[in-house]
Amino acid sequence: MNVLQRQIIICLVTSVVTFLFFTVSLLLTFLFPNWTLLWKQKILDIPFILFTFVISSAIGLLFGILFGLPFKDKLHKIEDKLKKITKGETVEQNEHINIKELDEINLRIDQVQHHLIEQTKLTQKLAGENAKEQEKRLEEIISQERQRLARELHDSVSQNLFAASMLISAVKGNKEKIDEGTSKQIHLVEEIIQQSQLEMRALLLHLRPVPLKGKSLQTGIEELLTELRQKVPMNIQWKTEQFPLDKGIEDHLFRILQESVSNTLRHAKANTLEVLLIKRKNMAILRIVDDGVGFDVQSAKSGAYGLQNMYERAAEIGGTLQIVSVPHEGTRLEIKVPLLTDEGDKND
Repeated sequence: MNVLQRQIIICLVTSVVTFLFFTVSLLLTFLFPNWTLLWKQKILDIPFILFTFVISSAIGLLFGILFGLPFKDKLHKIEDKLKKITKGETVEQNEHINIKELDEINLRIDQVQHHLIEQTKLTQKLAGENAKEQEKRLEEIISQERQRLARELHDSVSQNLFAASMLISAVKGNKEKIDEGTSKQIHLVEEIIQQSQLEMRALLLHLRPVPLKGKSLQTGIEELLTELRQKVPMNIQWKTEQFPLDKGIEDHLFRILQESVSNTLRHAKANTLEVLLIKRKNMAILRIVDDGVGFDVQSAKSGAYGLQNMYERAAEIGGTLQIVSVPHEGTRLEIKVPLLTDEGDKND
């Protein structure tokens, strides 16, 4: 039985009961010798017996309306609930209405809302996974393109620079046929070629960063700087202490080192490069120092992608990056990373 049927039955039952009540009351109060008097007697030009029926029906209708008012309020609540759900808002669940039919409707609404919430979560999860997958594919494409460019630069420009350097060396070897002016020009060309080779090696290091591939950070630093020492006319020194580091910290510190070395080769015009990796008081410290031309740190922060990338990498592992640079004296870069899983070294 639905709500409408229930209200109709209440109206009818109330009307019949009221009519019978009036009728029985009249019978018990007045013993009419002639029942036609109930029809002949009129109230407001309406026969008494018909008036009694009208009043009984009106009372039944009134009871039905009064009984239906709570239903109206509860239906309004359900309607408001549906409006909120259609707007994407979350509404309270498990609200008991104490009316079977409306409780069932309310339960269905809660089930629909739960289903919509789950669908929304699933959609957002899929969107996040798609974004991560697209980002991963984009990174792979960029990495492949960087590798391709690095190979082409190494096979063409780098080899040509090496060949030009060898030719200049051969020309310089024949000193008796070269006047002083030409010798100075050859020396200048040689310096330009050497600087171009430095910048090319820095660019290759930037385009094709060397991964650790399971090696420790200390081993990676030693191999990288040993290779650079053989290829670059620069005094390169390093010192590394042996202590364990998380893989993520090692990877980030190694990338920061490569970025810093690349910047030194390209811009610093340095004669000396020093790298230090130590552990002090629960801190891993990576320090890179050169004696190059230096730069303005504040102005470079906003415009240099490499510096910004180093700051971000340091922050991602909970560390701090400090750069001090003095014009014509050099640059000092220091990264400090807290080691939360180790008691650390108590000595300074």
